[in-house]
Amino acid sequence: MTEENIITTAEGAGGERMDSLIKNYILKHLYTEDDSEIGLKDLDDSAVINDIVFSTDSHTVDPLFFPGGDIGKLAVCGTINDISVLGAKPIALSSAFIIEEGFGKDDFDRILRSMREVSIKSKVPIVTGDTKVVERGGIKGMIINTSGIGIRTGNLDKNLEEAKRYREVKSRWLTDSNLAPGDAIILSGKIAEHGISLLSFREGYGFESEIKSDVAPLNGLIDEILREGGVVSAKDPTRGGLANALNELSEKSKVMIEIWEDKIPISNAVRSACEMLGLDPLEIGNEGKVIVGVVKEKAEDVLNAMKKHPLGRDAEIIGEVKEGKGVFMETIVGGRRYIPKPIGDPIPRIC
Repeated sequence: MTEENIITTAEGAGGERMDSLIKNYILKHLYTEDDSEIGLKDLDDSAVINDIVFSTDSHTVDPLFFPGGDIGKLAVCGTINDISVLGAKPIALSSAFIIEEGFGKDDFDRILRSMREVSIKSKVPIVTGDTKVVERGGIKGMIINTSGIGIRTGNLDKNLEEAKRYREVKSRWLTDSNLAPGDAIILSGKIAEHGISLLSFREGYGFESEIKSDVAPLNGLIDEILREGGVVSAKDPTRGGLANALNELSEKSKVMIEIWEDKIPISNAVRSACEMLGLDPLEIGNEGKVIVGVVKEKAEDVLNAMKKHPLGRDAEIIGEVKEGKGVFMETIVGGRRYIPKPIGDPIPRIC
């Protein structure tokens, strides 16, 4: 078998190679015409069928425990966030465990307690699931799959009605294709903390200060900004980071996105770590941040609403949508840098 005929970790890490795998194989064989409002071909974070939002996610993070969280917390938050960024209210989750023979019951108990804590905090119950045990060496530790359903709410309807006061809005949901020239781009907080946290803990890098993962459920924050109104699109920048998420928004909305380097929130610890390791923080995954597109007339109001929530205290307006295509960044020194979609996530197995 030739190298080009095998699947590598790069094909599961976000970016161009994962796009290619999905479009050339998964869509080729699994996509069929159906009645879904948002379906497989749209490649959004969730699907919509009869106003029911559905999403699923599998988690293979290494290590299973890391500063700021563990695989259980990550699994619950990941699916809650995928449903929330479409503008829906997550109402129930399933959870399936694939466990390696010999895995410690104390660690399993710790992971389950973590899942329960997030479920209670976010008010999204885990209502069904499945458990399998595979032979030793079949996997590394455990894999968790979580699926979830969400419903449309009056807050989403009111939010979009507010946006429609200023311009036409194409979709009934906060889809990737809903941006238009003039919209503002808001980022809820500091980037790259999840990926750098896992990398530093996994490899034993001794940075001056511990960097913790940002993993968190976003449904409360998103509900707050929907109450303010004017949000047209939302996306959590997970695999491939901010660069990948912005490129997906740009491609699907057929617009250019310009961001400003001096407005992108990033901690000094993460910046120093990235410089030391030769990594671009724009390409590193996050698990508790959201990018939102907002009609320009409501940008400051939405920003202020976001800043009132604990997960949005460091939020900033980081750019704007223009005619054209691609993602560009106005640098601190006054230059202009093209931001391509990453080939893959530079830090594997972070989710």
